[in-house]
Amino acid sequence: MKPDFKRFVGQVAVVTGGAKGIGGACALRFAQEGANVAILDIEMTAAEENAKACRAEGVEVLVLNCNVADEISVQNAIDAVVKKWGRIDVLVASAGIYSGKPLPEVSLKQWQRLIDINLTGVFLTNRAVAPIMMKQKSGSIINVASMAGKTSFPGSAEYSASKSGVIGLTRSVAMDMAPYGVTVNALCPGNTLTDMVIKEVSVQVGKAVGMSSEEWIKMRANDAPLKRLAEPWEMAGVTAFLASQDSRYLTGQAIEVDGGIIMS
Repeated sequence: MKPDFKRFVGQVAVVTGGAKGIGGACALRFAQEGANVAILDIEMTAAEENAKACRAEGVEVLVLNCNVADEISVQNAIDAVVKKWGRIDVLVASAGIYSGKPLPEVSLKQWQRLIDINLTGVFLTNRAVAPIMMKQKSGSIINVASMAGKTSFPGSAEYSASKSGVIGLTRSVAMDMAPYGVTVNALCPGNTLTDMVIKEVSVQVGKAVGMSSEEWIKMRANDAPLKRLAEPWEMAGVTAFLASQDSRYLTGQAIEVDGGIIMS
């Protein structure tokens, strides 16, 4: 859904995992609201496609090949953004992967790869933008966690651990950044109709509980009081709110956007 207002004209939004899925929707939302957008991803074809949609909104877009698990790659990307625009107003740390097996089948390599991307990647991007926002005395960081960071499901040990870590990291970064007027929050999506959920999560977790992908998706939809899965643009809308002036007194929070599955 395209908004009919522009809250970020002249601002710069950096989105990791900005090629598609929730990150892609976030990049487009900020472009629709007038921000110049940096799309950081390793899937360059998809990133360029989303960049076209963003540029059609009349803003500037920078596409950068960035591996969030690599310290140098992250720093080079952030340096390139600052070189082009001189500031960073919003960071959406959305890059992430899913891998799931019953615990006895999870290899150390699988565990480490997912933690490197989903948790260390958030740490590295937060750390890279922190000095910029501290100097500006303004900015918003939104780290994409998951409802799996507050609850869990079969076959998701490493994923749930990574997302719980993102929530804890977010609180700590929020404390560090608060004196500088920078807000830091975590978005905790429920099951959302992205390629990752449809092609990976539903297949792997469904298999772990003896269901087909379609059966698992239907079950998850029925679990939600709203009786459906989310659309990526719905997550982007909440992300934009968290970056807007309307949420200036909201920080250190982990916001569940899950159709009511977790009511705590």
